[in-house]
Amino acid sequence: MIGVILAAGMGTRLMPLTKDIPKALLEINGMTLLERMIRNCIGADISRFIVVVGYNRDRVIDLCPEIAEKYDIEIKTVVNEKYDVTNTSVSTYLASKEIEENPEDFILVNGDNVVDPKIIERLASTKHTGMIIDNFKQLNEESFKLIVKNKTLNDEKSIANGEIEAIGKQLDISSSSGEFIGVSKVISDDIADFNRILEEIIDDDCQNYYDFTYKELSKIKTIDFVLTNGLKWTEIDDHNDWENAQKLVGELEN
Repeated sequence: MIGVILAAGMGTRLMPLTKDIPKALLEINGMTLLERMIRNCIGADISRFIVVVGYNRDRVIDLCPEIAEKYDIEIKTVVNEKYDVTNTSVSTYLASKEIEENPEDFILVNGDNVVDPKIIERLASTKHTGMIIDNFKQLNEESFKLIVKNKTLNDEKSIANGEIEAIGKQLDISSSSGEFIGVSKVISDDIADFNRILEEIIDDDCQNYYDFTYKELSKIKTIDFVLTNGLKWTEIDDHNDWENAQKLVGELEN
């Protein structure tokens, strides 16, 4: 299994913290977000990584060999040359298209996430392509929500299956099934379809998020919606998120 980490974004809402470095290299307790996420993936028996870089790429490219040596893993960097005019759909495609040449399951995570390591472990153990869905957090207008129809629960109510009816921030909160946290998995058998749909999304608008790929994929493939059931996480989009991330790391490390 491969870990794909998206670390190409500019992080403009975190300025001046990200003036000279991408978000993934921000440090909490002396460790970058990138290394912490890689360490979480290693805990789920992942030892090969693709890191997609863009903004201030050289800082990430220079650090990756140090992390690889420290943990005895493989890290390859892929450059999104158009990071400033595209979105996560393009960064994801650059990695997933390369993996399609020799198909293998991969975990896909946003480089600005801090998560309980158990979240990665749960996702890695699923049989199907899957998405981590927060079913506890109170939703708001910024939450990347989804609505799952024909939902069924199994595995002690920690995994749901069904078809994604809608996904995005604009959805009605009361109708939503939860929030997609930016951590997902694509199994090898689904990569070709995943990439085909991703291409269509990029052709429609290169500023699209890769998240929308799962809506169409759920119509033809089984998607596991792995529920957080209270496990904690946070994305880091702004300074409030940054403060929350520091608190969360303190909780997790204690």
